[in-house]
Amino acid sequence: MKNLSFKNGDKLPILGLGTWKSKPGEVSQAVYWAIEAGYRHIDCAAVYQNENEVGEGISKAIAEGLVKREELFVTSKLWNNSHRKEQVLPALQKSLSDLKLDYVDLYLIHWPISFKEGVGFPKEREDFYTYEEVPLRETWLAMQEVKEKGFAKHIGVSNFNQEKLTELLELEGQKPEMNQVEMQPYLPQRALAQFCRENGILLTAYSPLGSPDSRAEKHANDPKLLEDPVVKEIANKHKVGEGQLLIAWSIAREIAVIPKSVNKERIIGNLAAAKITLDDHDMMELRDIGISHRFIDGSFFTGENSPYELSDLFD
Repeated sequence: MKNLSFKNGDKLPILGLGTWKSKPGEVSQAVYWAIEAGYRHIDCAAVYQNENEVGEGISKAIAEGLVKREELFVTSKLWNNSHRKEQVLPALQKSLSDLKLDYVDLYLIHWPISFKEGVGFPKEREDFYTYEEVPLRETWLAMQEVKEKGFAKHIGVSNFNQEKLTELLELEGQKPEMNQVEMQPYLPQRALAQFCRENGILLTAYSPLGSPDSRAEKHANDPKLLEDPVVKEIANKHKVGEGQLLIAWSIAREIAVIPKSVNKERIIGNLAAAKITLDDHDMMELRDIGISHRFIDGSFFTGENSPYELSDLFD
């Protein structure tokens, strides 16, 4: 398995198991199967509301001797309703309690926007804080403190654009070590990727298969990445599945990737994507795929009842 390296030499397995949208009653077994198959990178978040079951899967695998804690790389994320300085450590401690861990390997600010305490998803203007009320600086300094106390080995962000990253890079102390964003051939994010590399920030791609389980309502007419003729042609060339091909695309770009699955065969198949080698022609074909689309568009955090705009989220 290829690894990415942090500045201190710590390794991040480039392929991990995502747990977003993994339903209660399924994710514990999925995590166990993943570790059994050879995964050593598990990505989770408080807002997924399944960290307790993720922790059960990890604990079972450790108890049965499949893996040692220090061999695992576990990521969690700070939800938008815990951005005030005094909220960050308790939020992480809650995740650690659910995960049954003493520390996470990576802790991320999930989105660069703030909700008031107790708000899961906002419904009205009063549910939000503004940047004036809760600056990103306040949250980031608190993130540094949880790292200094040993509760997180590394800290970073998710869904941050170049402007918001620059704001953090200009602060004193620890710089962001990771930015987790949507990335797939319809959304390669080349400029953001270049910016992160120039500033020593690693990248993780979420929704690498084009979020095929988000077809309801307003997403019903989204393009279907897994059915794209270019993707199918290259997958057939390598005699692999379309999903495996898309995972291999991120790995070829030296970007960590976290496909989600609760199906044992699919979990094993996704891991096998790490062995696929794409050539320059494959990468060129995918670069010139001809469609531009963001599946996770951030519209649920913006609009007339929000103080935030899409430009706060995406370049």
